[in-house]
Amino acid sequence: MGMDRNTIIGFVLLGLLLFAYLFNSTKNSKELELQKKMMEDSIARVKAVQETIAKTKDTASTHILTAADTAGFNKAINGTEKLLKVENDQMIVIFSNKGGQPKEVQLKNFKSYDSGLVKIVDPSANNRMSYSINTSANQSNQVADLFFSDGQIVRNSDGSQSVSFGLAGSTGESITHQFIIPATGYLLDWNVQISNASRLFTQNNFNFTWHAEIIKTQSNVIYERQQSSICFSEENKFDYIANKTEKKFEKPVQWVSVSQQFFNKTLIAKDKDAFTGGDIHWTREVSDTTNVVGNTDIALQTKIPSAASATLPFQLYYGPNDYSILKKVSPEMDKIVNLGRDFYSFVRPINVYIIMPVFNFFRTFINSYGLVIMLLTIVIRLITSPLVYTSYLSGAKMKALKPEIDAMKKRVNNDQQQVSMEQMKLFREAGVNPLGGCIPALLQIPIFFALYSFFNSNIALRGQSFLWSKDLSAYDEVIKFGFNIPAYGSHVSMFALLAVITSFLISLYGMSMTPDQNNPAMKYMPYIMPVMLLLFFNRLPSALTWYYTVSNLITLILQFVIQNYIIDHDKILAKLQLNRTKPKSKPKWQARLEQMQEAQKKVQNLKDKK
Repeated sequence: MGMDRNTIIGFVLLGLLLFAYLFNSTKNSKELELQKKMMEDSIARVKAVQETIAKTKDTASTHILTAADTAGFNKAINGTEKLLKVENDQMIVIFSNKGGQPKEVQLKNFKSYDSGLVKIVDPSANNRMSYSINTSANQSNQVADLFFSDGQIVRNSDGSQSVSFGLAGSTGESITHQFIIPATGYLLDWNVQISNASRLFTQNNFNFTWHAEIIKTQSNVIYERQQSSICFSEENKFDYIANKTEKKFEKPVQWVSVSQQFFNKTLIAKDKDAFTGGDIHWTREVSDTTNVVGNTDIALQTKIPSAASATLPFQLYYGPNDYSILKKVSPEMDKIVNLGRDFYSFVRPINVYIIMPVFNFFRTFINSYGLVIMLLTIVIRLITSPLVYTSYLSGAKMKALKPEIDAMKKRVNNDQQQVSMEQMKLFREAGVNPLGGCIPALLQIPIFFALYSFFNSNIALRGQSFLWSKDLSAYDEVIKFGFNIPAYGSHVSMFALLAVITSFLISLYGMSMTPDQNNPAMKYMPYIMPVMLLLFFNRLPSALTWYYTVSNLITLILQFVIQNYIIDHDKILAKLQLNRTKPKSKPKWQARLEQMQEAQKKVQNLKDKK
């Protein structure tokens, strides 16, 4: 932009906020490696204990089975796994009678990085939902290790399908896992039907555990890890953990979600206060040689009604992080889509009420998402154009005063303190606000961070190609190095380069409009900022860097048009001269600033004399 020194300061603040945002979203690699080493050591110790316990339990179980008959739960301990495939318009669910639960879930409308269907539950990963039941007087087992009866599919009149897996004891107690798959959609009903609960559960405690190993669905697993988190609703309030490793629930839990960048699997309690407590342990993978995004262990507790029979109603969501879909599933679930969180939560309303509606409007009749982003950029620039014009006008006023400022510098022999005082006096006499260019630039910062969140989480961009970019939700690669350059990456993003080059041109133009060229920091700013942006932009989604490129091009065009055809520099200079003849009161802040500068000058003079 054509801006004064304060405008450049505004962009410096923008760069610093961008740095803080990106730094906050990642962890120091050395800390991650140390954390990984500590976790691996802890896991090794736990596994050693578990193996010892398992050997003891196996010996005891073998003895029990040898002594007992094969009736009741005993026959469920040793069985054969059988799979049952069910599908609707959106997904394929493969159930297993071992544990009576989904073993694999594929989403029909989404391709993974390897061109296969996205597997939101991958059979090759360690995924299991379980709870403990009493299988005999002195023995308990996890249901995930028991073989239920073969599942049966029932087609319902509304187009949905029901699948039931049964588990029966020898004295009338039983458990049935009933799943209802809708004709369309991603939400399954899961009913745990229990008979004689007091025999199956000690003190009627239902202790549910869920281990989920998250496998990557994007080509860039490192970036996908950074965007993954565990989300939940506790006492009907959304929260999440990303960089933290654990969370303890002390209030009722409505749902818990294992969320990747664009997909999630969520357990929902239909009875909103069903889960009375629990905890989460979350580990984000750090190794570059694995496709694992992370691992989580979730434990939830509830009480089973003391009646002879009871049903615990749950729901399972396996699907995309789509705002419009999640908003209808359960309260607060739309916040799984990261449109602004924590310190940046103030940008969420901008995304929900401005950016998202405009984006969705354009995509209803335009097939190219690159063009949609371009039109979105134009609309945003139109909305912010009054701020931009104010900034340019401030820059023009500063430029009009440049000859006088240069003459003043020669008169005071470039004494920096005297220059500052005289320059402030000149601005006051001419009626120029030195913050006129800075404030409009700062007001645009929320829009930038809103778009950063929006493009990172918008699943509509996933897999959409534009120009040389194969996927607007990931960075484009025009050159692959085959090795990694620290802080930069292993590739060259063309959109990132274009964004940086256009930012550099804007910075150069801004410096040409800045009257004070003696500040070394300001002289080098046009070169420092592009380097910082290049390091950050190279790994960002090409949708964001494309937006930034288009926005910069519009800025360059506006600069040329406004400065050459709209702003009359002679009239501005005449008005500034007229302002000098008008009586004016000095603002308190300016008076204090001049007092401070005068005091500093006196101190400096005393030092020089000594």
